[in-house]
Amino acid sequence: MATICGIDDAGRGPVIGPMVMAGIVIEEKDLPKLKQLGVKDSKLLTPQQREQIYAKLIKFVKRYKIIKIPPEEIDKAVLSEDSNLNWLEADKMVEIINALRPDQVIIDCPSNNKKAFANFLENKIKIKTSLRCEHHADRDYLIVGAGSILAKVTRDKEIELIKKKIGIDFNSGYPSDPSTKKFLKENWNKYPEIFRHSWSSYKEYSEGKKSKNQKTLVDF
Repeated sequence: MATICGIDDAGRGPVIGPMVMAGIVIEEKDLPKLKQLGVKDSKLLTPQQREQIYAKLIKFVKRYKIIKIPPEEIDKAVLSEDSNLNWLEADKMVEIINALRPDQVIIDCPSNNKKAFANFLENKIKIKTSLRCEHHADRDYLIVGAGSILAKVTRDKEIELIKKKIGIDFNSGYPSDPSTKKFLKENWNKYPEIFRHSWSSYKEYSEGKKSKNQKTLVDF
């Protein structure tokens, strides 16, 4: 029976904590069951709904793989002369695909150039599989929505662990979040391991200025 895999990320934009990539594999005939489980784009679900569906998904799916990418690894890619955040995501997607070995793969493409991104993946994938790169795939394909739930729940748990460890609630970790902004301003040099140093919001304090050429969202 043919298997299908969905891959998505969570935490691409925050200045605090890891980015998480997740892929799941089910048999194609079981796709309708994802709807019965309540699967949809993780952004359309409450935290409680995501956690409930997560618990059901990891028991239901045939295989799954979750990769946590720490701030230090993100910074290394963003500051590299020959990489960026998209290439980093692509490498992790390849790792997931090679590990899960599905017959078909649908990914939520982070790059504006879907063709270039797909070509990069195809050149590194070591198995025979049918690959589809789409924008808004977490919204349009339940299998990718399921991957987005695994990624988001994992990312949220990582953020809660950081808060517990340092004893401060900075809320979401996104640069636009007022609580995160305040925390970053007061603590950027106290907990260096939790921040993405390559982000312009961090550089505003570490370098005393805003970086106008932040490379995190550079496309192919």
